[in-house]
Amino acid sequence: MTALLGRLSGLLLLAGLAGCAPPPPIRVLPAAKAPAPDIVAAATPGEMRTTLSVLTYNIEGLGWPARKGRVTQLREIGRRLAGLREQGIAPDVVMFQEMFSGGAKRAVAASGYPAIVAGPQRLTFAGRATDRPLPGHSRFRRGELGLKLLGSGLAIAARYPLDGVELHPYGLRSCAGIDCLANKGIVRALLHMPGVPVPIELYDTHMNSQGASRAPKPRALAAHMRQSREASGFIAGVNEPAYPLIFGGDFNMRWSEERFADFSLYVPLEIVHRWCIEPDHGCDVRMSWDGDEPWMDTQDLQLFRSSPTVAIRPIRVEAMFDGGALPQLSDHDGFLVTYELRWRADGGALR
Repeated sequence: MTALLGRLSGLLLLAGLAGCAPPPPIRVLPAAKAPAPDIVAAATPGEMRTTLSVLTYNIEGLGWPARKGRVTQLREIGRRLAGLREQGIAPDVVMFQEMFSGGAKRAVAASGYPAIVAGPQRLTFAGRATDRPLPGHSRFRRGELGLKLLGSGLAIAARYPLDGVELHPYGLRSCAGIDCLANKGIVRALLHMPGVPVPIELYDTHMNSQGASRAPKPRALAAHMRQSREASGFIAGVNEPAYPLIFGGDFNMRWSEERFADFSLYVPLEIVHRWCIEPDHGCDVRMSWDGDEPWMDTQDLQLFRSSPTVAIRPIRVEAMFDGGALPQLSDHDGFLVTYELRWRADGGALR
């Protein structure tokens, strides 16, 4: 009983801290102030091309009591990204996950990106995608309370304007374990690059964890499968087929064939790791990949799809904040992908 009361007191304290947490940083960059990307003629006559670099980064921004002593590292993340921006070598887009604590939100703001949108917040309504219960029983002591103490922790920051924001929190019966304390979901935004004929659709997510959720494996697996279906339905509902698409985040599928197979069935997009492992695709791999299925060795992925108007393909992949040129400041490395965008100068459809 004493342990239960202590756990209850901790959850109530966390709820109080969540209510007092600062709001996420949100910035609007007017189109008139957008920088111009470097657009050049493509190898194919009549076509143009440019590049777009996208970093997905789980910054381990959990607050107390889940994490302690993260303020210094989070501050350094913001400072390092701001320094890269001053040098003109920062990623064009950063998809953040675990932007929960005040320190994490300040780090995203300190990065200096002129356009920032945030994902579902604590009170963003999450309906029931299904009334069917998950396998097993809900447990109060592992955080399955039926209420959200935190937002999704998602943000997209960019050097180009962002609009067209759409939010989707995963359903109330689509989470397991302590992941249910956060209003996890997806944020979608349209990125406008001057000179590129259509926007680029960006999606950022953080899906239900595995063992870290403290839920039994069948229950956590079923929750992840439900989120895969919801992600598919959300993208299908808001996606504009004329726009190229990039979907990044912490997908929590490392070493899980079951999760990966189910997700791939419902979200049939090209996975960057799979694309870049093929030598014929000409993707410059600047990071260490073990084995012949590197997409199974990480939680952090990016997926993509071309549109009839703008073709998109990864041309370089590398790690950031992995202890090399930049220190390791989170329990995740950053995953940076540089894409080539290509379109016809007359605005017509590509062959």
